[in-house]
Amino acid sequence: MRGKILGIVGSYRKGGTIDGVVSEVLAGARERGAEVEKIYLLDHRIEFCTHCRRCTQEPGDAPGPCIHDDDMATLIASIEGADALVWGAPVSFGGVNALTQRFIERLVGYAYWPWGQGGPRPRRAGRPSKGAVLVTSAGMPAPMGRLFTGSLRGLKLAAEAVGAKPLATLFAGMAALREHQPLSPRLADKARRAGRRLAESG
Repeated sequence: MRGKILGIVGSYRKGGTIDGVVSEVLAGARERGAEVEKIYLLDHRIEFCTHCRRCTQEPGDAPGPCIHDDDMATLIASIEGADALVWGAPVSFGGVNALTQRFIERLVGYAYWPWGQGGPRPRRAGRPSKGAVLVTSAGMPAPMGRLFTGSLRGLKLAAEAVGAKPLATLFAGMAALREHQPLSPRLADKARRAGRRLAESG
């Protein structure tokens, strides 16, 4: 594939665990010739979804327009312009953190749900057009985190909504032992391998 790979960091901490893992994935993709970009949700103004459903009313593959005049349209344009995605968010109270959840809820425009229809229909269900690597972290060991938290599930649903198929998931466990905790060499290597795989997919 070797196209453009977009990394989205939903953590509150620049230079933290999530940022570090996403950076390693992007570095691995760059090694295989991919163009990479990383954005921080923290740097963008994202309003709360009001559930007005205006963005879900018009048919078609493109996400519908939102009532809010904020940075979400720019973020969606970046997603649409990428050939693959790397999404990272830490666990908070069993799911993704609030910043990432706000972003995910604003992806509702990727569903078609006109008034009178009983439920939403994903605009791109079953037709993934890009690959994705999903990244999360927690203070508990990774095997426990995969079993007892929903962060990866939330990221997976979001990726699938925008037409991306998860190719790898990375869980950084025991990530709260120190204020500034370096990545383990094993996790960094695993992340780079995931990035190389992502760049070679397609």
